[in-house]
Amino acid sequence: MIWNVFIGLSLLIGLVANTLGIVGVLRFPDVYTQLHAETKATTFGSIFTSLAVILYGISKFCQTSDGQYVTLILHALIAVVVLAITNATGAHAIARATYRRGHRPVKAVVDHLEGFSK
Repeated sequence: MIWNVFIGLSLLIGLVANTLGIVGVLRFPDVYTQLHAETKATTFGSIFTSLAVILYGISKFCQTSDGQYVTLILHALIAVVVLAITNATGAHAIARATYRRGHRPVKAVVDHLEGFSK
């Protein structure tokens, strides 16, 4: 019973985080702030969604002692690690490519990359 509460709470937090990422993409002025919002929100949301899967696997493993739930937990943990690495790397690559194409941040006070575009 308590497992279901934690699973539902994790799913709800993940859903809210992903929804905030969508709002950030629609509301922020340039690609850099949109990318920041989406990357942070999807990473956070996916971690909590994966946490719900892990909690589900733990609860079912405690009930049945079936080894398939251990596999489910391990796969969810691997997915979280891969997601954390690829989200950051992908966001950096997109931001760098955007900067190299000439798109500058809106309202940038100091542009530290000016002159290093090559």
